[in-house]
Amino acid sequence: MSRAAYFVGPHTGIGLGAAVATAAIDQAAKLWLLFVFDLAARGRVTITPFMDLVLVWNTGISYGLFQQDTVLGQWGLLAVKIVAVTLLWMWLARAGSALCALALGLIIGGGLGNGIDRLAHGAVADYVLLHVTAAGMDLRWYVFNIADAGVVVGVALLLYDSVFGGDAAKAP
Repeated sequence: MSRAAYFVGPHTGIGLGAAVATAAIDQAAKLWLLFVFDLAARGRVTITPFMDLVLVWNTGISYGLFQQDTVLGQWGLLAVKIVAVTLLWMWLARAGSALCALALGLIIGGGLGNGIDRLAHGAVADYVLLHVTAAGMDLRWYVFNIADAGVVVGVALLLYDSVFGGDAAKAP
């Protein structure tokens, strides 16, 4: 098997297209929110009764786990992300369906979008806060961004494909 075969398969184009689109939309939104809208100066901005924009710099991974405040720690997280994206791309090359390729592309794009943040800022810019205030309770979800949403949707599509799509989503 040639080296190219590890990274190119019948549905690779779909996945890479989804990855590039996800990362580009994520970065465009973050750049606009940071440098045009100036979310940091505005603080919490109410969008709907259940969604606010609020800037949070995440120096860890999902849900703020494994916070890394040192340069070495940030580079370590970036190295893990690079390995994960490489392995996901190899899985993408073997994707048996367009849905599996799309799902993997969303996950890869999310990883790339957040990886760009980590390189540029030393942390990931999160800004969407979902919440419910009812019956005296204030329930809040974690603060996330478009890249995170791409990962979540990609995982959901992989689960759907693994249950209803035959053997299409089997990892290599």
